[in-house]
Amino acid sequence: MKYGVTQHTLLITAGTIWLLAGINILRIGLTCWIGDEQYWLFKVCEASLIFLLFFGIIFHKLYKKHTQRISQKQGKHCPFSFFDVKGWIVMVFMITIGVVVRVYHLLPDSFIAVFYTGLSLALIGTGLRFIQYWWKNRKLK
Repeated sequence: MKYGVTQHTLLITAGTIWLLAGINILRIGLTCWIGDEQYWLFKVCEASLIFLLFFGIIFHKLYKKHTQRISQKQGKHCPFSFFDVKGWIVMVFMITIGVVVRVYHLLPDSFIAVFYTGLSLALIGTGLRFIQYWWKNRKLK
């Protein structure tokens, strides 16, 4: 590919995308949280549970799968190939569901606050793992 990027660029790009997605979702979650201050300690526990579920089980597998796949790439590749096709389809599906739920108010803000906060922290943590992996494996010149 004429304008491709290296595996190291793919790793930092993946980390950046996961971080930005997490920050955006955290912004939405905190906005909903501000409007509903009742039972905040219970909500913190629920958000922590969601974080542990996504970060420890779901995103851990994705992180391992994508870092292994990216690390095996040689030469230059499409800048968007930090995800495979299935990853892109899942991401588009999740974004679409999130937008539809918020636009049509299908779930209460209290649920969105808790779920988005836990999910966002898991996304941010996974993004930081990609960046940490990139940092440890960068080529020192």
